[in-house]
Parts: sequence; C-alpha cells; structure tokens
Amino acid sequence: MSAPEAPLEPVSKASQENGSKIHFTKEVKQVIDKVLKSDDPMDAPDFNCVDYINQLFPNEQSLATIDETIQRMQCEVSLIDDNIRSVVRGQTNTGQDGQMALYEAQKVISTLYDHIIDVKTRAEKTEEMVKEITRDIKQLDCAKRNLTSAITTLNHLHMLVGGIESLEKLIEKRLYGEILNPLQAITEVNQHFQQYSDIEEIKNLSQSVDRIQVTLAQQITEDFKEAFLAKPNAGHQRLGLNQLADACKVVSVLDPKVKKELLKWFIAQQLEEYLHLFHENQDIAWLDKIDKRYAWLKRHLLDFEDKFGAVFPLDWEVSERITVEFCRLTREQLSQIMAKRTNEIDVRLLLFAINKTQAFEQLLSKRFTGVTLGHSNNTADKLTTPALAESSQGDGSGVINPALVVFHDQIGSCFKAHLDIYIKSIDRNLTELIEKFVEQAKEPLKVAEAKTTVYPSSADLFVFYKKCMVQCNQLSNEQPMYELAMVFKKYLREYASKVLEFSIPKLLTTSTSIGKSMSLLTRDMQNLSTAAGQVIHNFLKEGDAQRFSRDDLIRICCVLTTAEYCLETVQQLEEKLKEKVAPAYVNKVDMSEEKDVFHRIISSCIQLLVQDLEAGCEPSLQAMAKVQWQNINNVGDQSPFISSMCANFKQTVPILRDNLATSRKYFTQFCHKFVNVFIPKFINVLYKCKLTLSDGSNNVLGCEQLLLDTHSLKTALLDLPSIGSSVNRKAPTSFTKVVVKDMTRAEMIIKVVMTPVQPPAHFTQQVLKLLPDITIAEYQKILDMKAVKRVDQLQLIDIFKRTASTAAFASESTETTEINLDSNAAAGGELNTDSNLIADATSTENVTQVAVSAPSSSAIGSTSTPKRAFIFSVGSFTGGGSSADKSADGSTPAGGDRGRIRKLENLLKKRLP
Repeated sequence: MSAPEAPLEPVSKASQENGSKIHFTKEVKQVIDKVLKSDDPMDAPDFNCVDYINQLFPNEQSLATIDETIQRMQCEVSLIDDNIRSVVRGQTNTGQDGQMALYEAQKVISTLYDHIIDVKTRAEKTEEMVKEITRDIKQLDCAKRNLTSAITTLNHLHMLVGGIESLEKLIEKRLYGEILNPLQAITEVNQHFQQYSDIEEIKNLSQSVDRIQVTLAQQITEDFKEAFLAKPNAGHQRLGLNQLADACKVVSVLDPKVKKELLKWFIAQQLEEYLHLFHENQDIAWLDKIDKRYAWLKRHLLDFEDKFGAVFPLDWEVSERITVEFCRLTREQLSQIMAKRTNEIDVRLLLFAINKTQAFEQLLSKRFTGVTLGHSNNTADKLTTPALAESSQGDGSGVINPALVVFHDQIGSCFKAHLDIYIKSIDRNLTELIEKFVEQAKEPLKVAEAKTTVYPSSADLFVFYKKCMVQCNQLSNEQPMYELAMVFKKYLREYASKVLEFSIPKLLTTSTSIGKSMSLLTRDMQNLSTAAGQVIHNFLKEGDAQRFSRDDLIRICCVLTTAEYCLETVQQLEEKLKEKVAPAYVNKVDMSEEKDVFHRIISSCIQLLVQDLEAGCEPSLQAMAKVQWQNINNVGDQSPFISSMCANFKQTVPILRDNLATSRKYFTQFCHKFVNVFIPKFINVLYKCKLTLSDGSNNVLGCEQLLLDTHSLKTALLDLPSIGSSVNRKAPTSFTKVVVKDMTRAEMIIKVVMTPVQPPAHFTQQVLKLLPDITIAEYQKILDMKAVKRVDQLQLIDIFKRTASTAAFASESTETTEINLDSNAAAGGELNTDSNLIADATSTENVTQVAVSAPSSSAIGSTSTPKRAFIFSVGSFTGGGSSADKSADGSTPAGGDRGRIRKLENLLKKRLP
C-alpha cells in the first residue's frame, strides 16, 4: 500500500528535486507542525510505508484484519480527495471574485477622474469672472494708495517747511518749552524724507534741520555755561531754572553726544571746588582727614539736589554721575598722594582710611542704583532698600557682601597697593602675641582651675586668626589674603616650636642612659647574654632612672591635647581660607606641613609618656633578672617585682587617663605603644633568667613561680587602660589581642624551659608545638636559659632545623591530615597522643605527625590561663600558698586535697613531660 500524498502547501524557500518531491525548510516545517497538529504516522516527514505495514501486520495472525484495514484506508483516501476538491474549487471562486472587484474599482476611478476634470474647468471659468469683476476695483485701490501717499508727503513737506521757519524764530527767542514738540516733529519728518535726499529742495530742507540742531546744541550749552557762571557776562541774560529744565528736554531729543558733552562740562564744573579744596598740597587731603572728602560730597549733593534737582530729567542720573566722577577723582588723588608719602602710612591710618571708605561706598550703594556703572536695575532696586542691604551681611561681621555693593572698590581699590603694610602689622602683632604665649608657658600650669588641658593660648591664637581673616576679607581676598595665609603658616610653626615643644619637660640623663642601654641590647643579638649583662651593669652603675614628676606628666598631656586641638583647628582654618581667597590662589593655600608639625608633637608626647612608664618598670625588670630562680624552693604569691610594676601602673596611668580624657584615641594609642615596647623588653629579660639547677635539671618551682608572675603581669596589662578607674570600661579589642598574643608567648617560653631536653626529638617537638613561629635565635636563647652546653646546642639546633623544615613541608602538602586534640589539650596547648608517637628521635614520620598536630597560634593566644599553667602553678604547698591555692572565701584547701592534687600533678608530668 502506498502512502497518501502530502497535501500541497505554500512553498517558502523550498526547492524542487526531480519535479516530484517538494522540500521545505526547517522553519517552515515547524510552523506547519504548529498549525496542523497531527499524530498520524503517515504525516511524518520520514514516513516509510514498509515499516508502517510491518507495524500494522507484525505476524500472520494479524492478516485476518487486512480487509478492514483496506476499507478504512479507502475511506480516508476518499475523504482527503473530497477535501482537496473543495479547496481547489474555493481557490477558483476566489480568483473570479478578485477579477470582479478589480473591474468595479476601475469603473469608480474612471468616474472620479471625469468628475475632477469637470470641477477644475468650472473653477477656471469662475476665476476669470472674478478677475473681470475686480479689474476696476484694483485700479481704484492703487489710485487711492498713490493719492494718500501724495497727500501725506505734501503734509510732511508743509510741516517741515513751516517747522523750520517757526523753529528759527523760537530759537532766536530761546523759547525752549515751545521748541520741544516742533523739534520732535521735524526730526521725525526729516527721517521720512531721507529716501528723497537726491531731490535738491528736500536736500536743502534736510540740511536746514541739521543746522537747527547744531545751533540749538551750541546755544543751550552757552546758556548753561552762562547760567552757572559766578559773574554773568554783560549783555547776556541768565535763563531761569524752568527754562533750563526745558532746555534739558530739548537736549534729550538732540544727538546723544550733545547730552554727553553737556554733562561732562557740568560735572567738572560741580567738582571744581573739590579739586581745589583737596589738592595734594593741602593738609586736608591726607588720609587722616579722608572723612572730610566724603562729608563734602554729601553736603554738595544735598545742595545740588535742592537747587538744581528739578532742572535735569530723572533719567539723566546727574547726582549719580557726579558721585561716580567724584569716586574716580578721589581714587586718583589718593593713589598719587599715597605714592609720594608712603613712609608716612602706618597700619592704623591705613585701616582708618579703608574703614571710612568702605562705609562711604556702602552708603552710596544704598543711595544710587548703579545704572551709570552698568549694574542691572534688579540688583540696584534691592540695594536701594536699606533693610535689604543690611540683610545681605555675611559671616556675622556686619559687612555687606561686596558682590552686592555696586560702588565696591570705586575708591577703595587705591589702597590695595599698600595692604602689605597691614600684613606686616599682623606679622608684628603675632610676634608679640607669641612672645606673650611663651611667657605664659613658663608659668606653673593650673589644670584644676582652668578645667581643661588645652592651653588657653591656642584658642587665643586662633581667635586672633579669625579676626584677621575677616578683616582682610573686607580689604581684599586676592594677594593680601594669600600673604596673610603665609603669615598664619609661619606663626603656627612658631607656636608649635616656641610654646608647645618648649613646654615639653626634658630628661636628658634618662634619655641618654636608656639610649645607651638599648643600643647595647640591639647591637649584638647573637650574643644577647653578654649584652644583657653589660646593660644590667650600666643600670646598676647609673642608679635609678630619672622620671617625670606628676606635674611634668600633666604638662605633657596638656601639650598633647593642645596639639590635637591645633591640628583640628588648622584643618578648619585651611578650609576657610580656601573658601575666602580668590580662585587664583586656592591651590596655593596648603597647610599640610603645619599639620605634620602638630602630628610630630603628638607622637613625641606619646613617646615620652611611654618612656616614662617604661622607666618606672626598669627597676622591677632589673630585680627580675637578679632573682636566683634556680634556688626557689616554694611557690607563693606574685613576686615583689610584679607588685612593683603594678604599683607603677596604678600610680602613673590614672594621671594620664584623666588628663587625656578629651583625647581618648591618643590614650589608647599610648597603651598600644607601651605594650608593644614593654612586652618584648620583658621577654628579653625573661631570657636572662636562670632556671637550671647545678645538676643540669630544671627547677620546676622556679619555673612555676615565674609562670605565675608572668600570668599576673598579663592580667595587669589587660587591665592597663582602666586601672585605678571607678568606671570599669572594657579595653579595646585590638589592645587585648596584642597583650594576649605577646604575653601568652612569654608563658609558652617558660613552658618550653620546663620541658626536659632529653630526648632531643621530644624537646624539639614541644618547642614547635608551643612556639610554632620560633626562630633559631630564640631557640638558642631558650637553650641558654636551660644552660645547655654549646656542643649539645649544635646537635639540638640541627634537629630543630630538620624538624621545622619537615613540619613546614607537611603543613603545605598534607592539609587533610589531622589529629584530634583533646579539649583540655587544645585550651592549654598540649597534645593528646601516645608516648610511643615520639619514641624514635630520628624518625621523620613521627616528627611530621607531631609537627602537623602543633596547635595554631590562635589556640596559644587564648585569653584564659592554659590548663597546664594552672597545674604547674599549684607547685609546692609548703610555706605560703599562692593566690591560686585559695578558695573563693579566702581559705586554703585541706591537706588531703593537696596530696591528691600533688599526685595528679606527678601523674600528668609523667604522662605529658
């Protein structure tokens, strides 16, 4: 049976092969599958009829239904044929309908075209009819326009001729009030006839108009000069004020140059008296009488406006023009006279003149609009209102913002060339002020009365700086402000050196001795025992180290807090100067060097406080080194040298904390620096302690006592920031970490010393377990503490090197290898392992295992006392019991309990030597 043919579909991007089979693209097939969903196997593109038949009849028994299958197939074929026939017929009918629709559309278009042609023809006929009707109207309209233009021109011509004749008569009679309107009229008419200037008659009339304007300008100027002369010329009659007012209105119509020249002459005439009164040869012209200049202008303006205010139009702004010219003349006169008499100018006279000038400029800004200076009317309107002008004050200095003062620097700019006098005066005043501060610094400090640890002189200095900066900003924010900033920088350094550094107490002997001793300690690190002995010898020879008194410590704290205050205020000063100074100088204002100076003073003060507290611990460290640890036969309370250190802390630290209450961060920094210096020094002294008996064995009791003392010192150092304080404030976490880490290392050193050297492998493993980051030099120091002979040290050092290198390699290559630690061993830094783990001293495998099981530094750095340290601290119970032996109520355990604890201790020592 052959499969039915696939129905025909629109071919998109398909190609025909052999003219029988159609191939569709993948996209077309997907679309067909979406539209015509079918589960029929015959619709599949890879349909195989043989496989389909074998699927229907898999065996002979299935052939029994072959007739039914054939019948069903025939029905499906018939149904598909019917569908195809319907589709073909539908396509045929569609084509016929399209042809009919196209024919109808063509008919409609043809009819529409005919209709449009008809409309166009009618429109053309209508347009011809309209033109025929309006032809006469257009001719009449053109005639009307020409007639109107002729009549207008004739009227203008008549007006021009008549106006010229009447103006000549009025000019002769000086009737300026009647001249204004005809003059305006003929001026406008003359502009109308400019296009007919080629006509001789029109040209002559235009020249007559120009001649009239020139005659009026000359006549009015002469009339003004005659009116304002002190003595009138014979035969000339002065014009009245009303006539002069009319003349000004006439001038407003004339060429603007006439008004300009008239005002120039008039203003010069008004200020003629001023130039004579305040000539540079006159005493009244000097700066000390500068206010008389301004008083003269006030009186003159009042007199002028009273007498001649009605003469000039308001838009001429004659009073403002007189004022502007007065400012220009005053500026030039003052510049000339100051240049000639520079030696006579002092700062008081200069500031007096500047203040009077600024006040006068502000007054002018309130009185006038500034239109003649080119300022806008909006700004001028704001400044003419006194309330608004006063509200523009800034910085609380009571000075109007110069940007809103329209007359700003109209006179005052002449003083800028001499502002160096002001800067030099500020320099002299600051010199005297610093000398005064130096004298104050020599006086005894009374912190309790002042209720502050900051020197009052620092606040006085910056208050003076602020006043100078505000005053200089009023004078100029350009070069003088920059020079003032340089003066500020200079005297900040002066204050730092002459006041603050001078106030720091000096202990030359102490610093010299400590310096020599520290140089001995650091000169030969390989032979530390010899160097340490020499240091102790030097200290014994020099005696007790000198220390600062309580007042000296307070003074150092005051210097520190004052330097901190100066540092913060200098930052604000720099920002304010950059805000005030002109943009061209902003990048030049830099006070980083001055801030560095105060930073150095703060660091020096902290260093002195650290050295003082360290010097207080020096005798205790010497006493610690002198103790015969190998001869101690019992463990008691903490040693006297630890109590001495704690007493030193309680005596010194509260003074520093109270006086650095406002500088908490620097007190914390002091604590950090102290422990960073003191703990390494304590460890160096620890290396000098001899804990070995004459037979070469360790004195366990001495080690236990030293371990107890180390733990007590660790507790005291943790409590250092709040020692002696009524408020129990928690120490900073960073400080606690440093103390715990470094003091725990000291405890581990003692535990290593307590470990027997034999067998060497076990001893080396214990060292690496308790001190994972130990160096060879430190390892040798521990061997010196145990009094190991030099020959034996070489063998131990060789084993140490091999073990350490193997452990380092194992920790990198075998990260997955772990040994579970007992919880007690993890807290105390001990291993929970069998003794046979380290049976072979030369076994690399065993060494590797022990190295891998070494506890991390974080485990060693625990804040609690390691358990092994506690076991060893119970030590001996003969004699006085230690603080660890006492119960909560202060009583000591019973004798039986002591015996059981001793047995437990011996057992643990055998199990974990």
